[in-house]
Amino acid sequence: MKRVEDYIKSIPDFPQKGIIFRDVTSVLESADGFSLAIDEMNKLLDGVDYNLIAGTESRGFIFGAPLAYMNKKGFIPVRKKGKLPRETVEMSYDLEYGSATIEIHKDAIKPGDRVVLVDDLIATGGTIQASAKLIEQLGGEVVKMIFLIELPDLGGRKVLAGYDVESIVQYQGE
Repeated sequence: MKRVEDYIKSIPDFPQKGIIFRDVTSVLESADGFSLAIDEMNKLLDGVDYNLIAGTESRGFIFGAPLAYMNKKGFIPVRKKGKLPRETVEMSYDLEYGSATIEIHKDAIKPGDRVVLVDDLIATGGTIQASAKLIEQLGGEVVKMIFLIELPDLGGRKVLAGYDVESIVQYQGE
């Protein structure tokens, strides 16, 4: 039986020399791989009390929306600045080379909402940390963070200390 990591392609020297890029599009291209990835991520939600799933742009949408559908939960998109039509709240954060700003609709999260955050990959943790802060700013509680891939050596778990963080596949030292 295949595992999720069997569907992930590793691309050396992308986007720059010395980096091994973990390509999730190869998971999505396979019906079996995509189904397996969603099923494995869904197992991480067993026993979790939540009412919303939030996914970060853009691959968090790809994995978060099917999980919300399967579990009959609402889905909240966390978008790059300027992409949402209603009133928003925003958070800026630093990237390895520069900064970014994300936002969610101001009325998407109600006080007391229990939210699971979903993304394809956790590396440094900056995007998901900013997403959590936005949810908390609106009165929601982040009860779990789930990822398909984790790059532990980049320190994302340390940035997210205090949150329940789980991933399906971990790649050490890269």
